[in-house]
Amino acid sequence: MSAPSTTTHVFRLPDLGEGLTEAGLVQWLVAVGDTIATDQPIAEVETAKSVVELPSPFAGIVTALHGEAGDTIDVGAPVLEVADAAPTSTAQNEVEHEAYREEERAGSGNVLIGYGTTESRSKGRRRRPAAAGIRSGATPSAPVPAAPTEPAADRTLAADRRPVAVRSPLVRRLARDLGLDVHLIAATGADGAITRADVLRAAVDNAVDGAAAHQRDAAARTLPPPGDTLDGLTVHARERMSPLRRAVSAKLSRSRSEIPEATVWVDVDATELWTLRAQMAPVDGKAPSVTALIARFVLLALEEYPVLASRLSDDGEELISFDGVNLGVAADTERGLMVPVIPSAHTLTIEQLDVSLRELAATARSGSMPPDRLRGSTFTLNNYGGLGVDGSAAIINHPDVAILGIGRIIERPWVVDGAIVARRIAQLSLVFDHRVCDGGYAAGFLRRVTDLIEHPLRVFGRI
Repeated sequence: MSAPSTTTHVFRLPDLGEGLTEAGLVQWLVAVGDTIATDQPIAEVETAKSVVELPSPFAGIVTALHGEAGDTIDVGAPVLEVADAAPTSTAQNEVEHEAYREEERAGSGNVLIGYGTTESRSKGRRRRPAAAGIRSGATPSAPVPAAPTEPAADRTLAADRRPVAVRSPLVRRLARDLGLDVHLIAATGADGAITRADVLRAAVDNAVDGAAAHQRDAAARTLPPPGDTLDGLTVHARERMSPLRRAVSAKLSRSRSEIPEATVWVDVDATELWTLRAQMAPVDGKAPSVTALIARFVLLALEEYPVLASRLSDDGEELISFDGVNLGVAADTERGLMVPVIPSAHTLTIEQLDVSLRELAATARSGSMPPDRLRGSTFTLNNYGGLGVDGSAAIINHPDVAILGIGRIIERPWVVDGAIVARRIAQLSLVFDHRVCDGGYAAGFLRRVTDLIEHPLRVFGRI
């Protein structure tokens, strides 16, 4: 019987779930020639939801990488190729690969590290993309090369790279943020792993050269062709929109095209609430945020005006009402706008809302928000006052039917009992779907929220 031959495996981008059919390649975590293990992270990819690590379903030697940082990879397109480190039987390879695919179908978190797969996702249908391949400016019919062409010096450097062990995603992210190649960092961990101290030491040693190289690489990726002009002006740069930016664009465009929205707004005297909030701080603790307080008032008002926390059916023929509220909270992050959701927010106290809001903001800004926490809202709150603005013509977060915006709370001249005094004033803006209610209903809700803000002690026992 002849010995089994070495087999090469092609790892293709798996179905990401949540309707996502592509991912942007942020950076490679391995190089051609590296020996990798099953489930070892091989790349960081950016979806429309978050930045996640992509683990390999195969173990062996990396023989090809498909794509470069900044490219977009479709579901089903090749990501990398792996050859067996030692000859193995075809039957064994099929068993290992089928085990991985079964794990993926079951919704295992190992499919995409940090992606947040859930049991319910395994029951959903799998979406097949219209075309598979990597899009980086080439025509759709252009073949995908087995591996990018490298200069001789780069090939020598890649050959010198060795397999690395980075146990902590935080350490790997730190290295990436500092512009360091983990393959070139000396490891001092007890098990041969790179530690945080190793990364910081390498950053000090390579601060000048590393930063300069990082800037050159970034500039090279965005420089337009010579002579590129538009409307008489020289084009400074062309940069492909990220998956998140494209997802936000699609959702907001759908909202504008499908929802006949209307807006009502009011200036509210929040002086009493501002003073009360300072008195609500526990010993050696923080007072609840203004957003948490107003969120609780909004939830109380929605009990009286539940239509604003409902949905329309896809055909627009039915109004779907809910027993409670899933509260979406707009969050401004470095990657763009996100709307994480607090499920069953109507059951939470102010303290619980405050904890949830702080946790959501921190998770969203770190880029590690799981996709299942970005869907399911029935009403959205947007405190754009934190951005230093007073008002905004907000866009409804489809499929919600309303969004409430909060401007900054600042001292302004206000008439009280015939006298002009300084008061803490904020502008509230409610954008609503005119198909589900009329202006009077929306104004009633906004007036109720205003009353709760201006006289918080009247309902203190309920919050």
